[in-house]
Amino acid sequence: MLQLVRRTLIVSLLAALAASAASKKLIHPKEFPKGRPFSPGIQVGKTLYVAGQVGQDLATSKIPEKFEDEVKRCLDNVGIILKEAGYGFDDVVAVNVYLTDMSLFQDMNKVYMTYFNEPRPVRTTVGVTRLAGPAKVEITVTAAK
Repeated sequence: MLQLVRRTLIVSLLAALAASAASKKLIHPKEFPKGRPFSPGIQVGKTLYVAGQVGQDLATSKIPEKFEDEVKRCLDNVGIILKEAGYGFDDVVAVNVYLTDMSLFQDMNKVYMTYFNEPRPVRTTVGVTRLAGPAKVEITVTAAK
């Protein structure tokens, strides 16, 4: 029994060391401004973490007036980061959506469903008081290969 406990402990320690040894790789597409206090994406091993994206046009910094266009731009921004890292929307396993107005949930869902195929990623949608600037939606994703 003691040998089994030791083996389990050794395997656990080796797994923890391997996980901590995985290097972080910055994912920063050329379309995204530099000098921000966060990275657009970080890849660790086969997992990609995408920072929260709003529906801001990356060239003009403007957010579309129509909410559905804002959601589309938001997901397009996520897609740019995914693509830069060699991932796609089918690799996304978890999504967090932040809405400043929960009455927009169905409108967000209509656009969202056009980006994610079955089986869709797990998702959390949260109503918040405010987001940065005039944004009404922010989306962050985690993808894995």
